[in-house]
Amino acid sequence: MAQEFDKEQPHQLTEFIKAEARRLGFSLVGVTSPAPPPHLEVYENWLEKGHHGEMAYLATDRARHRRANPIEILPECQSILVLAANYLPRQPTHSGVAAYAVGDDYHEVLIDRLKQLVLNIEARLGRKIHNRYYTDTGPLMERELAQRAGLGWIGKNTCLISPQHGSYFFLAELLLDLPLVPDEPIKTDHCGECTLCIEACPTECILPDRTLDATRCISYLTIELKGAVPDELRSSTGEWVFGCDICQQVCPWNIRFAEPTTDLAFQARPYLQELHPRDFLQLSPEAYRDNLSKSPLKRAKHAGLLRNAALAAANSEDRSSVPGLVRLLSEGGDPIPRAHAAWALGQLGEVAALRAASETEQDSEVVAEILSAIEVAQGRS
Repeated sequence: MAQEFDKEQPHQLTEFIKAEARRLGFSLVGVTSPAPPPHLEVYENWLEKGHHGEMAYLATDRARHRRANPIEILPECQSILVLAANYLPRQPTHSGVAAYAVGDDYHEVLIDRLKQLVLNIEARLGRKIHNRYYTDTGPLMERELAQRAGLGWIGKNTCLISPQHGSYFFLAELLLDLPLVPDEPIKTDHCGECTLCIEACPTECILPDRTLDATRCISYLTIELKGAVPDELRSSTGEWVFGCDICQQVCPWNIRFAEPTTDLAFQARPYLQELHPRDFLQLSPEAYRDNLSKSPLKRAKHAGLLRNAALAAANSEDRSSVPGLVRLLSEGGDPIPRAHAAWALGQLGEVAALRAASETEQDSEVVAEILSAIEVAQGRS
């Protein structure tokens, strides 16, 4: 029988919802109000400086207005449930893929769980509820809401860090027309004087105000950026093919407290367990389609993964990658990954291969990259 919860029973309703969220696989659950975020000015300054790069959807007027006031998203909203799901896989891979992306696409997984949570709440109440749910998909200040809901604090690396579990979490939000009991926010900065994440970042993208310059972040460069990676940053991307975990790997809170998830959805796919970064050079359109179905890697597109693999091959100084780079450069198709293959061959000193390619290449962008790479290769051979 459906049980009616009225406004005199917020504690009971809150505990029921939190228990259901945990049962559905969320590791941390907290509640906050839909009050406007007090640190919106930091976000606005970040946008004005262009640190969002090509992510123009973050800077639209509509997105800005909604971030400034969650009530604009759901006028009936009385409470925001903030949830976190641990994604750290049991077995790390050597694929050059960030830990969050070795399993299934978290958007699909968590949205399905949020939908089920809403259904469970409605079944308990015996009525429909006004709601909106997001996981990295809506105009919300997710980490600030999570801090207000008591899940953690925003670290110097901009990640939300739980004092009990570290930072390997996805965040999700459920806006509800229910008067839930809010949790106490975490107000203490537990980073202290530590600057390990700032010092470890190869591209120096982490800024003093707990934001980062996305245009220099390896995750942005390998995922969101669709064009050429700036020449001055290519060597700094290391062997990352999709995303980056460096600032989390060095964090003392993760070293001490992070535990692998038991969630099967976020365990590494067997396909990725077998790969090294250079192997992505062999990624055919068919393998991309068949092996990466419902994977976060699809966001980078096939051409983006090839581009990133070319950089990783050069940065690894692995000469066994040369045949794959030559094939990528010469086979035609999208000029972006081919131009990066030329750059990689230059870094590896492959003058002959580059000269051979220059004799037949027609694309002006690729030709320019080849000529530049020949100069570099001559200096290395």
